Amino acid sequence: MKKATTFFVSILFFLGVTAQKKDYKIAIVGFYNLENFYDTVNNTTVNDEEFLPEGPRSYNGKIYWDKVGKLAKVISEIGVDASPASPDGAAILGVAEIENDTVLHDLIKHPLIARRNYQIVHYDSKDARGVDVGLLYNPKYFKVLESKPLYVQLPYGSKAASYTRDILWVKGELDGDIIHVYVNHWPSRSGGEKRSAPGRAAAAQVAKNHIDSIKNADGAQKVILMGDLNDDPVSASVTDVLGAKGKIKDVKAGELFNPWYEMYRNGIGTLGYNDAWNLFDQIIISEPFLNKDQAGYRFYKQYIFNRDYLTENIGRYKGYPMRTWDGMSYRGGYSDHFPTYIVLIK
Repeated sequence: MKKATTFFVSILFFLGVTAQKKDYKIAIVGFYNLENFYDTVNNTTVNDEEFLPEGPRSYNGKIYWDKVGKLAKVISEIGVDASPASPDGAAILGVAEIENDTVLHDLIKHPLIARRNYQIVHYDSKDARGVDVGLLYNPKYFKVLESKPLYVQLPYGSKAASYTRDILWVKGELDGDIIHVYVNHWPSRSGGEKRSAPGRAAAAQVAKNHIDSIKNADGAQKVILMGDLNDDPVSASVTDVLGAKGKIKDVKAGELFNPWYEMYRNGIGTLGYNDAWNLFDQIIISEPFLNKDQAGYRFYKQYIFNRDYLTENIGRYKGYPMRTWDGMSYRGGYSDHFPTYIVLIK
C-alpha cells in the first residue's frame, strides 16, 4: 500500500494543489509479449511442431499450465499499485506471441484474474509460426465498438517467411472517451537488422495509413499504438514512418508522442540481447492525449513492469527478463520481455 499511496500523491502533486479538491480516475493501458504462448495441440496449418509433447521441447500440459499461471500472476499485478483506486489493474492489455484464442481463454479464466471478466479481441493471421496479437479488455471500463485485422504485405527479400502478423485495430469507448487501439508485433530482426528493416517499415506504414485515414475522416483521434515493434524508439520505422516524437514540446496537432524515447536513451529497456538493452515494447499515443484542458483521459506517465521476480538471477541471461525457455530447455520463467504500461488520468 505504501507504493500505491506514494504514486497517488505524486499524481496530486503533478496536477497542482487544487487537485485535492477533485476526484480523478485512473486507467491503465498495457502491453505484454507472452513469449511463445502455444497450446499443446497440433495445428496442421502452421509450424507449431516445437510446441507439442512429441516435439524437441517436450512441451506438455504441465508446462503449459505452469506458463498460464505465471502469466496470470504478472497480469494480475500490472498497474494495481497505480493508486488505491485501481485494484483491477489494466483496463486494456495488448498481447503478442499467442497461438490462438484458446490460450487466451485459458489465461483469462485463471483464478488470479478471473474476477476481472476480461474479454478478448483476436483474429488468426497467416504468420508462418502461427503466432498472433490480441487484446484483453475489462468490460467494466472499455466497450468495443469495431475491430478488424490490418494485413501487412512484406517487401520481397526482407524476410525468409512470406507472411507476418496482422495489426489488430480496435475502436472502443474508454469510460466515455472514443479511442483507437493498434496492437502490433512487427517482423523480427532474424536474418539481420538491416535486411529485415523494410518489413518493420512496411508494418509501421500500414498502421500510419490507417491512423491517417481515421484522422482525415473524423479529425484528430485518441490513438494508442502498442506492441513489440522489434525496433527501438530511435529506429527509422518509429521516428520516420510513424513520425513519433520523443519530446512532448515537439508534438504537433495530429502527431504521435513516444514516451519511451528518453528511457531508451538512458539505457533502460524491456529485453536484452548481446549484452545490450532494447526497448521494443512501446505504447505510443496521439497528440489529443497530451491536452491538459479536457474532460477526458490524458497521459500521465509510462512504466516498465520489471519486478525482481521477473528478472533472471543466474546463467547467461542474468539481469534480463526471466524467459520461459533457455534454448530447448524449459526455464520456468515468465517471458523474455518485460511488460509495459501507461497511466491515463481523468
